[in-house]
Order: sequence, then structure tokens, then C-alpha cells
Amino acid sequence: MRRQRRRPSRPIPVVAALQDWLAREGRAALETLDRLIDSPLGTLMTVGAIAIALALPATLFVALQNIERLGGSWDQSAAVSLFLAEDVTDEEAAEMASLIGARADIAQVELISKEAGLAEFREYSGLGAALDHLSENPLPAVLSIHPAPEIRTRAQTQALLAALEALPGADFARLDTQWAQRFHAIVALLRTVSLLIGCVLGLTVLLVVGNTIRLEIENRRGEVQIMDLVGATRGFIRRPFLYSGAWYGLLGGIGAWLMVGAAVLWLQEPVGHLADLYHTQFDLSGLDLRASAALLAAGVLMGTLGSWIAVGRHLSHVEPD
Repeated sequence: MRRQRRRPSRPIPVVAALQDWLAREGRAALETLDRLIDSPLGTLMTVGAIAIALALPATLFVALQNIERLGGSWDQSAAVSLFLAEDVTDEEAAEMASLIGARADIAQVELISKEAGLAEFREYSGLGAALDHLSENPLPAVLSIHPAPEIRTRAQTQALLAALEALPGADFARLDTQWAQRFHAIVALLRTVSLLIGCVLGLTVLLVVGNTIRLEIENRRGEVQIMDLVGATRGFIRRPFLYSGAWYGLLGGIGAWLMVGAAVLWLQEPVGHLADLYHTQFDLSGLDLRASAALLAAGVLMGTLGSWIAVGRHLSHVEPD
């Protein structure tokens, strides 16, 4: 039998069309970038304005992230104060501290004896002279109890408080959660303010890109009219202006990312010094990979949207009737 020749494989029409489309769009994008590079001063001013507008909400986002991290560390360090009965001696209090510290839901227990509590109260209250007239120490022994990290919910905390108050020799337990509620309310308020500021500055980006594209359309009026006369489609005429907006947004997003990173590095040393004064350690965190991608995507999206609005509004006034 005669062997049949294998015909050379031809690309599938859909794949070929996709490759052709990608090649055209890639050439258009690179040509638009070259045009922006040819006018560095105007491009730099536009990109700088977009970068500043994007950097402000991004900086607020980073600040909120670090504040929430700091608040999380405070939540983990919050202690339950277990006040013991007046007739409990320091030896009995030490024995209770050992028993409570052996529980699985307790991370650490610190005993504050009656004498230590009175000395601390004398130091911070300013009532040292009045305390000298007391015949006996009125303060009870206190156990400062740090719950395990697994104790996070309100129900778990209340159950732990009830279990501690039920112990023999315990008077009452207190966990000050009001400061935490206020802290989270402030964070929620700052998050809302950041969202409003982000929306306003996003509108600013749209206006900056739109005005820049409008000027570019006016400068290329003759070129646009010639393309329209020779039969170029609306999409072909719009394409370079849309890519200009996308490039402005991308470059502005990169500039904003650099600004936020520089701010984090600049503040790292003073924040570390402040943390050392409180005998703790806290490192600022910048934009992670997801947040960085979101920042760049937001820049490209707003740049393209601003360009699309400007092109739709002003291109019809440039084309010949």
C-alpha cells in the first residue's frame, strides 16, 4: 500500500486568530509606550500625579493592617485579673497559681501578692502618705492570668471567667474588654474613612487621565481625521488612547508601590525604637503580593476607564463630519 503523505499541521483558525490579535495588540501597546517615552516630562508629571493619588489610600491600607496586627498582639496579651478572698494567704495564692497554670486553657499565671499590690498602688496612686496611716493591708492577692491563644471568642472567655470564679478562695474575676471594643470601633471608623478617601482619590485619577487623554486627542487631531478619512474603524482609532490610559495607570501604580515601600522603610527605625522603649518588638509590614497586585490592577483599571470616558466624549468632536 502506498503511504499517505502527512500534511503539514495548520494552526486551528481560532488559535491563529487569537495569535494574530495578540500580536496586533502587543504592537499597539509597545508603540503607545514609545510615544509616552518620547515626551518624558509630560508623562512623568501625569504618572507622578496618579502615583500620589494611589499612594495615599495604599498607605492608609498599610497603616490599618499594622494597627490591626498591633491590636491582635494586645488581644493575645490581655490578662484576666482573679481577685482572691481576703483570708487567702500568699502561700495559698501561690498554690492556686500553680494549679491554674497547669490548665490547658491557661498560658501563663503571675501572682501579685498583697505587699506587691500595695507597693504598686503606692507608686502609681500618689497616696503614699495616706497609706502610711493604714493599720493593715486592705488589698487582696491577685492572680494575673493569660488565657491560651485558643481562647478567642466571647463565649470561651466568659466560660473561663466563670470557671475561675468558681475556684475555692476566689472572690471575682475581671477582664477589661471595653478598651478592645473602643479600639476595634476606631479601626472600623478609620477603615470607612480610608474607603471614602480612596473613592475620592480614584475619581482624581480618572480626572487626571481623562484630561491628559483629552489633550492628547487635541494634539493628534490631524492624525485622527486622516485615519477616519481612510476608513479606519472606531476601535482602531480608540486603541492607542486606551493603551495610553492603561500605561499611565500601570506606571502610576508602580510609582505608588515604590512610595509606600519607601515610607515603610523610612518609618521602620523610629517604630522599632518606640517598641524598644516599651520592651517589645514590632516590625512594620508593607504591601504583600496580593495587595501589590490589587494596587497595580486598580491603577490599570482606572487609567483605562478614564481614557475610555475621555475618548468617548472628545473623539467625536475631532473626527470630520
